[in-house]
Amino acid sequence: MDYVIRWAGRDEWDDAMSLVWKTFLRFDAPDCTPEGVQSFQSFITDERLKQAFLEGRYQMAVAMEGEAIVGVASLRSVNHLSLLFVEESHHKRGIGKAMMGALCEYLKNEVGERYLSLLASPYAVEFYKKLGFSQVKPKANPSGIPVVFMEKFF
Repeated sequence: MDYVIRWAGRDEWDDAMSLVWKTFLRFDAPDCTPEGVQSFQSFITDERLKQAFLEGRYQMAVAMEGEAIVGVASLRSVNHLSLLFVEESHHKRGIGKAMMGALCEYLKNEVGERYLSLLASPYAVEFYKKLGFSQVKPKANPSGIPVVFMEKFF
């Protein structure tokens, strides 16, 4: 089925974070400590983050299949990928890759930036490597969440 990638509407925050939480629990939480799971939940439910989104300071794109959100990607600090999650039933359909491409195009064409950094979960490291990201630091475990710092110049 076809999907469309676009910037999220103000009224889509809750549905987007619901997809993020559900997908995090399935794929990332098993590698986290209980404190890490709590830390991630606190991050995505923080009213300050939602307010930053509503004020346009936290960019969030969604992949839509009809009326349903099937992917979420967000940027913070201009060129740091904060979240990238795709509904489990839509994995391996190119949605994550397309969302990353759209964000890179936005950064290049609208912001004048040609660099993107991210903290990859162990589950996602190979995905990002296939997109041309390089690991630049050893695996870390801040707040009980295992991550690999990666970056890409484009």
